[in-house]
Order: sequence, then C-alpha cells, then structure tokens
Amino acid sequence: MSEWQRVPVGKIACQRREIVRLVPGTEYRTMGVRWYSKGAYDRGVVTTDTVKAKSLYRVREGDFTFNRIDTQKGAFDVVSAELDGALATNEFPLYEVNEAELDARFLLLNFQRPDVLREISAMRAGSEGRARWKEADFEAWMIPMPPLLVQRRIIEVIDAIDDQITALDGEAEALHAVLRRRRSELVNGQGATAVRADEAFEITMGRQRAPKYATGPYMTPYVRSANVGYGKLDLSDVLKMNFDPKEREVFGLKPGDVLVSEGSASQSAVGMPVMWRGELPEPICFQKTLMRYRAIEGVSVPAFVNHWCLWAYESGAFLDVAGGTNIKHITAMRAVRMAVRLPDLADQERIAAELDTLSDVVGATRDEAHRLRSVREGILSGLLDRTIDIKSTELGD
Repeated sequence: MSEWQRVPVGKIACQRREIVRLVPGTEYRTMGVRWYSKGAYDRGVVTTDTVKAKSLYRVREGDFTFNRIDTQKGAFDVVSAELDGALATNEFPLYEVNEAELDARFLLLNFQRPDVLREISAMRAGSEGRARWKEADFEAWMIPMPPLLVQRRIIEVIDAIDDQITALDGEAEALHAVLRRRRSELVNGQGATAVRADEAFEITMGRQRAPKYATGPYMTPYVRSANVGYGKLDLSDVLKMNFDPKEREVFGLKPGDVLVSEGSASQSAVGMPVMWRGELPEPICFQKTLMRYRAIEGVSVPAFVNHWCLWAYESGAFLDVAGGTNIKHITAMRAVRMAVRLPDLADQERIAAELDTLSDVVGATRDEAHRLRSVREGILSGLLDRTIDIKSTELGD
C-alpha cells in the first residue's frame, strides 16, 4: 500500500478469542480499560467465587482492546507487556491487527480524536435501548490509513508531544507536593496562638434549597457543592433561587470568600474548598451544602483563610470533625469549634504571599500541560485529516 486509504477496522483487525475455562480454587489476574484514554489496567485477581462467568478471554501483548460500555469516553488501548496473559470479560473485546499494514498504536490514535468520540456518542444516542458499542460497530468503523512508514512517523510525533505532557504533569505533581508540605508547615505552625475557628473567621452556612424559592421576584444565581472542586470552580451549570434583598446580604458572596463543601457521600469531597474571586457578577449567593469562610477585618486576611481551608482539607482536619455514617457532614457547629493557629496579620500576609507564589507556579505548569494537550489534539487531527502532511521520506534511512 503506497497511498492513504479509508478502510473499515474489520478489514485490518481480527477479533481474537482465546477462551480460558475457569477452574474452582484458581486465582486469575484480570484486565479492564479505563475511560479518558487512561488505558488498560490490572483489575485484580478473581476466582469462580467472585465472578459469575464460567470462562474469560486471554489477553496478549499488542492486542487492541476497548470497553464496550461508555466507549465514547475514550476507553481504548493497546495491551502492554505488563498485562500479557491476564484475562478479560467479553466487555473488553481483543483484536489482532494485520501488522503488515497497520500499527496498533496508529489505530489507537484514531480513537483518541474528540470528533471520533463525539461521533460514537451520537451513534449510541441514536440507537434507542442500546447500552454498548459492540464488535460489529467497531469493525465497521472507517479509519484513514496511510502507508506503514507514515503511520510510524505520526506515532513518533504524537509520542514526542505526549512525553512533554507527561513531564509537565510530573513536574506539576511534584510542585504540588511541595506546596502542600509547605502549607502544612506554615498554616499550622506551632508558634501561633490557637483560637476557635469562629474567632479567626466568619463562618456561615448557606441557605436550604426549597420549592418555595423556585420562583419569585429576586431570582438569584447561587453556588452549590456540585460547582465546587479542590481549589477550582465549575460554573458551567449555575442554578437560581429566589433570594430577597436581606437574604442576599446574608448569603451573598464577595471576592475573597472561601466556599467549603459541608458534606458528601464521598469522603474525598468533604471539606473541599475553593476561593470565590468574583467569577460571576453580583448578586450571587450559596446553598446550604456549602459553608462560607470570610476573613474578619483586623483579625484575618482572605488569602490566609483560603490556605487554612486548603490545609484543613488536605490534612483531613475537616473530615475528622465531620459526623454521619453514609453521608459525612461537617456542620457549622463543628466547624466553628475547630482549632486555628492564627498568626498576626503581618505573618498571615507573609505566609499567604509565599503560598500564593507556589500556587501560581503549580497553576502555570498545569496550564502549560493543558495548552499542550490542546496542541496535541490539533496536530493529531491535522495529521489524520491530512491538513498537516508528513511524508514517509522524512523518516530518513
């Protein structure tokens, strides 16, 4: 093959079924495929006591595989050497590619394109009642296929970008670990006087959501726990409730306020904090699923409040005071009794300035990784739709 072609996957990949009958008393290592291009992984050991299946399928290094459930979320991969010999259920079909015509890694790149995943999603949505993207769908999928040398050149280009992204992600994680360690040292320093949290900060619980607030003359956007992440906000879906002028005064947000998730069924979300920086125009309020931490003039400064809340989340201090069994709640009563080591205002400013600088470096590194992911997406699309041309002769000898 000397030119680009468009071929169905089934023409150059064949499903491989190496059936393994499960024997009672024997342990079997299994494999799955994660969403969002996170790839194949070890799912752990199973026995006939822990799985209903009578048989599974042997995985081999180099197999192309995907997750039939929620395929549109990017659950594709080429099996690594580490997973060779593991077993998979029929939810993870296994394919051998014709290596004389196709590099499995090039096939994987085709299924990492956002436009392809959107097409798969649209196709699934258009098939009422179908819960899985099946083998027939995969085999019928048309892909662009250049000569093998061009495929490998494209793989090299994308691998080089991926290496840079991986390095940036690693750098960001290392810097974040330094930030957390430094935050713990500075915010919880033993030299500062310990006071109750309500002496250091103004702590207010949000207003309860209720049907009577669903309409009214003062419909106001409000932030809820679904909008709050670990140091970040997702304001793509902001709801409204009726807050009258007095309630807007009580439950309104101002730049510098810190919102803390009051409770959750997930322990990792309990106490999750984020600083409000005026992302939306006032008035904007907050729901009872959140607590608002606000600096007290002459006692505390907003940036220190933010880092204290981040420390309380990272250290597990918020989770430690949370009550409840299935759903953990901090509650305002528990929150105000927490101990805060409160430096004087000048030291708070100094501590916050150092931690803000570190935070900015972490953020800039993550932003660069995010930017590079966007660049990768554009380059990959350009290479596969041939708006960016790579000739096999560029590969050298």
